[in-house]
Amino acid sequence: MLSLIGLGLWNEKDLSLRGVEEVLKADEVYIELYTSRWYGNIENLKRLLKKEIKVLERSDIEEKYEKILEKAKEKCIALLVPGDPLIATTHSSLILEAKKRGIEVKVVHASSIYSAVAETGLHIYKFGASATVPFPERTQEVLPISTYEVIRENKKRGLHTLLFLDLIAEENKFMNPNEAMKILLKTEETMKEEIFTENTHVVVFCRAGSENSSIFYGKVKDLVKIDFGEPPYVLIVPGKLHFTEKEYLKLFKVEE
Repeated sequence: MLSLIGLGLWNEKDLSLRGVEEVLKADEVYIELYTSRWYGNIENLKRLLKKEIKVLERSDIEEKYEKILEKAKEKCIALLVPGDPLIATTHSSLILEAKKRGIEVKVVHASSIYSAVAETGLHIYKFGASATVPFPERTQEVLPISTYEVIRENKKRGLHTLLFLDLIAEENKFMNPNEAMKILLKTEETMKEEIFTENTHVVVFCRAGSENSSIFYGKVKDLVKIDFGEPPYVLIVPGKLHFTEKEYLKLFKVEE
């Protein structure tokens, strides 16, 4: 059996009781920390669960997944994942490969940024497709044209766009909202469609799920100057706002 267990948004305290139960049943326990920033402590997690936990690298899941699946044929294997297990497509692919081999799969869901964004006051059902703002060196695109196009299409439909900011976990490198906004402004200079300008209103959500989370709302030209503190962050480009959303966002308004 293969169990994918969500760790929740912040640290080991976000692990659900059901998640704990599944880990305790497991013969071997693994954790991956490359798909999102996680502020938990693995040693604390080991003491809490009374289990040895092996940290997996990206290649262990994306390229060497056969080793995990071979073990899952005979043993109960638990994989701990930051946030919800199925937000990253990597884990969906792992489940697909397991099912092809007749391996039983169990998923224990947890809080994720997709539910947490409701804390901004924006209505969940009004979010369209999401996208990532990549580091320039990580993509063949000099500018993230595809990301810009997602924002454009969502705006046409009056929908909000949730933007993930790139990270290279193995280098402890995390894009901040200032970098992301500057990259999108450069993209606007090329596209010239008035989709993401200095006067575009955006939301920056920092450290969702933590005790020191913070939310900022305002024009790009004002927010780009702010020090947002430690990661993780997401950037949201609102679409057409309902009057209740407008009222809620006033709580986080950065004065011009």
